[in-house]
Amino acid sequence: MIKERENMLVTPIKPSPQKTTQRVVLSNISWQTYQSLLAEAGDKRSSRFSYSQGVLEIIMPSDLHETINCLLKRIVTALTEELDLKIKGFGSTTLNREDLKQGAEPDSCFYIQNVARILGKRLDISTDPPPDLVIEVDITSPSSNRFVVYTQLEIPEVWRYWGEGVQIYQLQNREYIICDRSPTFPILSAAMLNQFLQMAESQDDNAIIRSLRQWVSQQLRSPEETEQ
Repeated sequence: MIKERENMLVTPIKPSPQKTTQRVVLSNISWQTYQSLLAEAGDKRSSRFSYSQGVLEIIMPSDLHETINCLLKRIVTALTEELDLKIKGFGSTTLNREDLKQGAEPDSCFYIQNVARILGKRLDISTDPPPDLVIEVDITSPSSNRFVVYTQLEIPEVWRYWGEGVQIYQLQNREYIICDRSPTFPILSAAMLNQFLQMAESQDDNAIIRSLRQWVSQQLRSPEETEQ
């Protein structure tokens, strides 16, 4: 047992883990304890860890949380295919910076603009660039703690689903600003992204992605082609 755990300050969680995203916050946690907990938890788990200057947050996603995350991942992948962009997805890989005492496991993260800089490498964001795009799903638990980490890690763009829809954030002067359009995909507005998400109430994921591809194709047509 790690002695430091005796001094942990725990924020209780509610039951029903499948229906509600669960959140645990532990205070007074050293970097070494955080690393030990990560190692003990292993890779085959659904929980997500984030760490910022002694505060450890553990999220246990609900079914709905994961469903939304999966759809947003497919939307990102489809956009890169239709726009002929490179992409390398890292899922919820652990993004650690020991020098900053910051770490997080996003719901999903992607390299798009910086794919060439990390291909064939074992990812180390203390020397490699951070992911270009991160997805955060917040249904019942706020992601404010993780946004602090993402600011320190200098993640350029975050898509945050917060129950009412997705907001797109861009890092500017070490502060996240809500954007009308995605910096990575300028063709895509937050309003349009939310229209595709709303389709999930009546359509399956494949139907939504087909509609997305058709929409992108229409946006890319020249005015002459549109008039024909």
